[in-house]
Amino acid sequence: MPVRSTQNRQLSLRPMKVHFDVENLPDFTRAVITIGTFDGVHCGHRQVLSELTTTAKEVGGESVIVTFHPHPRKVVSSAILGIRLINTLEERLKLFATLSVDHVVVVPFTDAFANLTAEQYIADFLVQKFKPHTIITGYDHQFGRDRSGNFELLQQMATTFSYHVEEIPKHVLESISISSTRIREALLHSEIEKANRLLGYPFFFSGTVVHGNKIGRTIGYPTANLRVEDSEKIVPGNGIYAVYAQPQYYDSPLKGMMSIGFRPTVDGKNRVVEVNLFGFDEDIYDQTLTVHVKRYLRSEKKFENLQALIMQLHLDKANSLQLL
Repeated sequence: MPVRSTQNRQLSLRPMKVHFDVENLPDFTRAVITIGTFDGVHCGHRQVLSELTTTAKEVGGESVIVTFHPHPRKVVSSAILGIRLINTLEERLKLFATLSVDHVVVVPFTDAFANLTAEQYIADFLVQKFKPHTIITGYDHQFGRDRSGNFELLQQMATTFSYHVEEIPKHVLESISISSTRIREALLHSEIEKANRLLGYPFFFSGTVVHGNKIGRTIGYPTANLRVEDSEKIVPGNGIYAVYAQPQYYDSPLKGMMSIGFRPTVDGKNRVVEVNLFGFDEDIYDQTLTVHVKRYLRSEKKFENLQALIMQLHLDKANSLQLL
């Protein structure tokens, strides 16, 4: 399900429907909506989304997530070089689809959208497009030009436009913010078990299998070299990991181990991501490989020779099989 364009498309993920054309949305039934980026779709986010689906059922309506692409910080902030996302848009949609949500609307975040006044945001966007029965948002939710809109304004205009507003508790929002930061830091520092615990699922990413120098094949450990296409996607810190990985045209994931780093024993020049799939030696060049990172095994190190590296790889494989 590659996401390449956000124009004039609707993608159905049963039972969830994903809408990319904001100008041609369906007439939602008593829409209960929440708005956000939801990067990570982690345990904190899931509290909010559980409230969303529960409220929709209580009022006999449909649950609607309103999310943005690209990330709003890329449009409204000048400091975009440091942006690192836990999920790509495609990954977020896959995660949303597991949560019994009825609809996701992907809103193109543009300069024009960012410059809507707060009142226009409510009247011309939220009300006109969604006709919400209920809006679930946090006390600190800010929107509109110069982030001038807030929870109080939503409450003030609720009577005019006949919608309800529900507040996400402060402690939940603070937990979400803390969790997102901790997840990113944990991933960058190779603390995969901590990240997975906060996420509520194993961190995953995808890459295109490309040709490498094929040294692994000569020592009995052929690897799939991955090129991660999305430059904003977080890749875990350097090290050796136990993983499950699923080639594009295969029905189930395979056990394996992954190396992220500079391969100091071999060349030490470029940072690479390599996956050795156990008992697998098929041609999957140019295919997408999705990697679910389960456990951290060790840091990368330089070995005296290839034989010492091979002995360590035997041990890494045994440890991976035990952990997986």
